[in-house]
Formats: sequence, C-alpha cells, structure tokens
Amino acid sequence: MIARACAGVTGLVFGLALGPAAAFDLRLPEDARQTVERNTPLDRYEAPVSVYRDDTLRVASIDGPVARSVWRIDGHGQTSLQLMTPLRAQVEEAGFEVVLDCAAPACGGYDFRFATEVLPGPNMFVNIRDYHFITGLRGGRDAPETAVTILASSNNNVSYIQIIQAGDLGEDDAPVVVALPPEAQVSVPPASFAQALARDGRIVLGSLDFDSGTSTLGAGPFAALAALTELLKEQPDLRIALVGHSDTVGRLDTNIALSRERARAVRARLIERYGVDAARLDAEGVGYLAPLTRNSTGDGREKNRRVEAILLAP
Repeated sequence: MIARACAGVTGLVFGLALGPAAAFDLRLPEDARQTVERNTPLDRYEAPVSVYRDDTLRVASIDGPVARSVWRIDGHGQTSLQLMTPLRAQVEEAGFEVVLDCAAPACGGYDFRFATEVLPGPNMFVNIRDYHFITGLRGGRDAPETAVTILASSNNNVSYIQIIQAGDLGEDDAPVVVALPPEAQVSVPPASFAQALARDGRIVLGSLDFDSGTSTLGAGPFAALAALTELLKEQPDLRIALVGHSDTVGRLDTNIALSRERARAVRARLIERYGVDAARLDAEGVGYLAPLTRNSTGDGREKNRRVEAILLAP
C-alpha cells in the first residue's frame, strides 16, 4: 500500500468490486439521536488504515456512494472505548476486517483528527483526549468492496458517534444503514430542556445542521427545536431570543452577519414548521464576541459555532 503524507502525496486508489454484498444494520444506543446526515451517490472517501506518524497517514481511497451520519448521546457517561466496543463487534459480525483500531493519543492525537474527515460542528464534536476510531474493510485489504469508519468521542457526559460508509453494495442490496430509533425516542425531553433553560437562562441548540459557511439550515427534524416548541406551548408567557455565535475565523462584521442569519433561519423554521408565534422569538448574532471556549484549537472553534436560545423576561 502506498502511504499518503499529509503534505499531499496521493495514496493508492483501491478499486471497488461491483458485485452485491450483504447489508447490515448497525445498532446504536436507544437514546442516540441523529444530528446530521450527508449522503453522496458518487464520491471519494479516504478511509484511514494507519495511525498518524511521521507526518503520514495511510489511507484506502474508495470511489462510490458515501454515507455520512453523526449521532449524539446526552447524559450517557460512557468513555469512547465503552461506546466503540459493541460497535466494533457488529462491524466484525457483518464481515468487515477491522484494519485500524486506535484511541487518542495513540491514533496521533490532534494530527490524526484533523487529517481525517470529520463533519463540522456543532453536529460533531471531538474531544482530543477521549476519542476512539476504527476502520473496517470488506472484500480484502488490496481491493476492498466497502469501507466503514466509526469515530466515537466523549466529553462532559455528552458523546458523539460519526459513521462513514463508502463503496458500492450492488444494485440489488440496500446500502449499509444505521438503525433509526423511533422519532419519539430521539427528541430531547421537554422537562430536562426546560430545567436547563430555567437554571442557566440559555441553552445551546446543539442538534442544528448548517451547510458550511452558509445560513442554510438542514431539513431536520431537530430534537432541540421540537423541545423548545413544546416548552413554549407549555409556558405561553415565555419569550426567547435566538442568538447565533461563530468562531474567530474571518472578519468580525462577516461573522456577525453570518451568525445573525443562522439565528434568523432557526427563527423562521420555528415559525413556519413548528407554528411558534413570531412575536415570541427574537433573532440576533454576535459573531465571535461570546465564545464558550478558546478558539485556538479546532475543537474549540467547533464548540463556539452555535445557536443559543436565551430566556427573556416576560
């Protein structure tokens, strides 16, 4: 296999077998909720097959359909290894050979995380001190038919699982899929949402999905918006300000404008799809003036890009 240095040397592109392969359902914890899904019918995915060492990360480059999804688990209290162990077992049971299984810092820490494909925040968050990564190949190492990579990370009792699946399964088979829990199970409990908002006066709407660099809000459904709607129904005197935030990349005026437009997009969705009274919602953006954490790291910038719901006085 040819190594791909991060300086830009292209690795060997593996050919895909076009014959059918068996699909499988990857079972996640029942309280997992999806934050984002991005599927492309023809794409190239570079699945890591080694740790990051000596400025080099070896990859298996696969052309074909690529499915990407991220799942969030609140209040789980598990380490990334605890999350990954049952997922790895399912990948092996489905006939994949696990060619990479590493954890921070053995994967290469910060360098490995930023040399791999990770969906942007706030939909995905990687704790550099507690993440676990596996790559599974099916069809052999030299000419794999399909690849699946899983990245699990935990931080402050919140966990994220990113799943990327690449390769053609054949026309007669469904793609490798993730078993979706019923929609009723993926919403944020309104009681806990209300308690957090009452306690802190604000809450991050962490499940939102915006196209990179734009104010285009994904299709959803978004559990945080459903919970906010339920709270507003239960307490008709409440008013909420939606406030967009950004990282420090770019000019302040540009970031304020983008964060404001994202907050307005959330407001429009709450009005148009959830039926919230427009008079109960304000929307503004402050750019990078109110960070949650430092912007000197990729993880910090991901956490700082967010939309918050702020409780207004009646």
